[in-house]
Amino acid sequence: MHAERIEVETKSVKKIVQARKCGRPIVAVGTTAVRTLESLYWCGLRILRGLPSSELIASQWEPYMVMDNHSEALPDDTDALEALIDLYPEAIGGETQLLIVPGYNFRTFDLLVTNFHQPESTLLMLVSAFLGDREKLWTVYNNALANDYRFLSYGDSSLLGPSKLLDEQSAS
Repeated sequence: MHAERIEVETKSVKKIVQARKCGRPIVAVGTTAVRTLESLYWCGLRILRGLPSSELIASQWEPYMVMDNHSEALPDDTDALEALIDLYPEAIGGETQLLIVPGYNFRTFDLLVTNFHQPESTLLMLVSAFLGDREKLWTVYNNALANDYRFLSYGDSSLLGPSKLLDEQSAS
């Protein structure tokens, strides 16, 4: 996966932590936001484990290796993000190569706003991973095709997430 530079103001990360602690949903707007938020989690986890933190780099396969090698529960997202907040008072920056594929366990957000992506792309794999199975992905994409939605970067977008959470959001 290609590397992308990421940088988030620490005050924004503090707002995410506060919202999480209050039980409010976090909405990632775009796949870059997803990769950024999830990368921050893995960098924060590394800090919690006492590993070097001078360079914040989320590697492509790190989450999968950590999940395969640790039977204990991993810290929640607020703990990992707070570890970053403690070290970086102004801005948290680094690089991500994080590749999100089906089977990935998302930790930092609840809902996703994203475009309709090109077949066989890493972005489509990320959306498939978020939806949890290919059937849900094909349901969403077949609906988009049947209704002439526009695809790719300047096309239409969708709000994706667990049905229960989407129902709660539309009712409020």
